Amino acid sequence: MSVNLDEYSIDRITKRGIAEIIVEKEFLSLLKSKRTLRLKMGFDPSSPDIHLGHAVGLRKLRQLQEFGHRVILIVGDWTAMIGDPSGQTVTRPMLSRAEVNANAETYLRQFFKIIDENKTETVWQSEWFSKFTLEDVLGLTSRFTVAQFLAREDFSNRFKSQRPIAITEFLYPLLQAYDSIMVNADVEFGGTDQKFNLLVGRQLQTMLGHKPQQCFLVPIIPGTDGVKKMSKSLGNYIAIEENPKEMYGKIMSIPDYLIIDYITLLTDISTDEIKEITISMNNNLVNPLYIKKRLAIEIVKQFHSLDSAKEAELSFEKVVQNKDFAEEIENIYIPFRKFEGISNSTILANLSLAPSRAAAKRLINQNAVEINGQKITEDTPHITSSNKAVIKIGKRKFVRIINKDA
Repeated sequence: MSVNLDEYSIDRITKRGIAEIIVEKEFLSLLKSKRTLRLKMGFDPSSPDIHLGHAVGLRKLRQLQEFGHRVILIVGDWTAMIGDPSGQTVTRPMLSRAEVNANAETYLRQFFKIIDENKTETVWQSEWFSKFTLEDVLGLTSRFTVAQFLAREDFSNRFKSQRPIAITEFLYPLLQAYDSIMVNADVEFGGTDQKFNLLVGRQLQTMLGHKPQQCFLVPIIPGTDGVKKMSKSLGNYIAIEENPKEMYGKIMSIPDYLIIDYITLLTDISTDEIKEITISMNNNLVNPLYIKKRLAIEIVKQFHSLDSAKEAELSFEKVVQNKDFAEEIENIYIPFRKFEGISNSTILANLSLAPSRAAAKRLINQNAVEINGQKITEDTPHITSSNKAVIKIGKRKFVRIINKDA
């Protein structure tokens, strides 16, 4: 049974970190009923990392757990193989069962860095979909029309521009909706890009005589570029298992206009204090750098420790702010003769400073590479026969390469 909630707690649950509740009045009635609610959240293990974008919804689930409610965590081992079409402009490649299982193992370890495992029921879609027959599939698909699905924005845009839509992608929302039937969900959580899928679940429950779930839609946060949604494929993400220094540095790299959103969605700083911070920033009464440092400390300590967060802050101040990287910098020993006539992009890729030559070229074109303090603008050799060189990638990554033959 859930605990009694005062108005402050109800407001904290329903207002902060929430984009929309469908239907809020019904959810409030459930919340005040003192019944333990079944909170559904599904994750497709399509990649092995959870980032801060995922943490927004997970933090809200943890908050409700603290008031006595139970999380039903669905591992989407079937839907992951299809790929969620939400916001996609092309059909995603299907994953193998082995890839899904390997990713799921990593995912679950990371989930419980945020969610209370003792108040969570973990289920796999294969528990019911592995028993599905063709008759079951036909029965499920017969309840919805193609027109309903083409009304969805991403499908509509692809259809109008004559880009392919696989039949399996139409199945995705149906499978996700059927999950709600199988776990008897009271509430389902997802990002705003999941609205269509969550509403299909609500509709299917009604069709089959179940009480319709409430839909909790959480905001999608932009990544470190400040523009596109946080995504591993876009390279603008902050993984929750990043080492403390890297996590701190990435948070410090976000644009100032994201500070308040990140504080609101990813920390426990009080709403009243956030209002004061917002006023101070809007009136130029405080340097945003100090607020961003507070934000970085708050986030890093969640996934590591306060000591680790403070150590990361000292490292940031020393290396990035004061340009003193004498101790922090990594030394790489390699014969410089190997660099003769070799392009910078090849060097960066060979030293694992960029994932590929193409990625290295993009960094160079973005003026994100310096060698010995000189910004590199062309992909021509810059490593000379001297005995050492300092390479800087972006704002935070430094390495010193030392001539092994010297």
